[in-house]
Amino acid sequence: MNAVLRPARPLIDTAFLANPYQAYAALREAGPIHWSDEFFGGAWLLTNHTDVEMALKDPRFSAQRTGAWVKDREEERGELSGFQKLFARALLFLDAPDHTRIRKVLNAGFRPDVIQQLVPHIEQIVSDLLAQAQATDSFDFIEQVARPLPVHVITRLMGIEDGQRHDFMVWSDHLALFIGSPLPTREQARRAQTSLLAMSAYFEILLEHKRHTPGDDLTSRLVQAEARGEIDGGAELLSQCAMLLFAGHETTRHLLGSGVQALLTHPEQCERLRREPALLPSAVREFLRFDSPVQYTGRRVATDLVLHGQQLRRGDLVLPLIGAASRDPARYTQPDTLDITRNEGPSLAFGVGPHVCLGAALTRIEAEIVFRQVLARWPDLRLQDASPRWGHNPAYRGLLALPLVHGV
Repeated sequence: MNAVLRPARPLIDTAFLANPYQAYAALREAGPIHWSDEFFGGAWLLTNHTDVEMALKDPRFSAQRTGAWVKDREEERGELSGFQKLFARALLFLDAPDHTRIRKVLNAGFRPDVIQQLVPHIEQIVSDLLAQAQATDSFDFIEQVARPLPVHVITRLMGIEDGQRHDFMVWSDHLALFIGSPLPTREQARRAQTSLLAMSAYFEILLEHKRHTPGDDLTSRLVQAEARGEIDGGAELLSQCAMLLFAGHETTRHLLGSGVQALLTHPEQCERLRREPALLPSAVREFLRFDSPVQYTGRRVATDLVLHGQQLRRGDLVLPLIGAASRDPARYTQPDTLDITRNEGPSLAFGVGPHVCLGAALTRIEAEIVFRQVLARWPDLRLQDASPRWGHNPAYRGLLALPLVHGV
């Protein structure tokens, strides 16, 4: 067996959160696999595109990994048992056959025709949000557009029509902090549990309403699938609802923010996209590659195996570094360059294999609509602050704020 490679210094620090790509490059150059004690007491880090893609596809790497967050700390097992019951049933953390069965049910809510029906609604929401921002010469794009838009869209898709969108955003924030922490604190776990249970309580009421008054929405489809025996009631059904709400919000807002920031710091690319709006689909793919909203995900080794001379034991945690894969020079030409005309295939930002993102098409449509309207509305849009304020979550990379200026 080869000697175990370890990062030369702690990976997660202020410099990494501001720009992780230099650290990824150093890891990649040192070797394809490293052991780090920073993540959940120890994890293998995969640094190149080939291995990251393999781990996301290969059934030897299991998605069932919630125990490391919730159950491994003896004193918290009882306190967080309700959290674990829901969390462990989410599609994100299931393998086949349960994953296959539940995903088949959820796929019906993300069919192309369903998403296309949402397009006029998304166009109107974006127009309204940008009109509000137009009222002043400067505004925070994250707070006024990127953060509220995905919540409006996912709640519409799920048939939620009341005014709790602010609560949904707060609940989502708490889950993201917990899932994205290399080693969650007890307080982060408690907040995440409170939020997940609050989501669950909300959906218990909504699901009961949909059982009696179904509509043409995803929540109604889930209720109908429950009646057919395709999805279990209780924790399984509630968990899918809660995590759909979370997933529909978290990564989309980061894509919107980092995409606008990337355009405004690459003026030649911005002007070309303004002149050639047909490049929007290609541009969105490039934003996803250039600054992936999901920087890494997790897998558990399902069976002992050897990878690059390292013995991986059953139960070991493996972190495929999606952000590192997206800048791998063995896969992409000049990977540190933003090129909205790039034609080298999709990145791994939405994953690949059985767990590829359900809402990828919806997210891309939201992004295309936003960038099209922003570029058309403000030919003079510019950054108010040259120093971006990146969040402190190493797994979900996004801006805390993006102050913009338009007008004279």
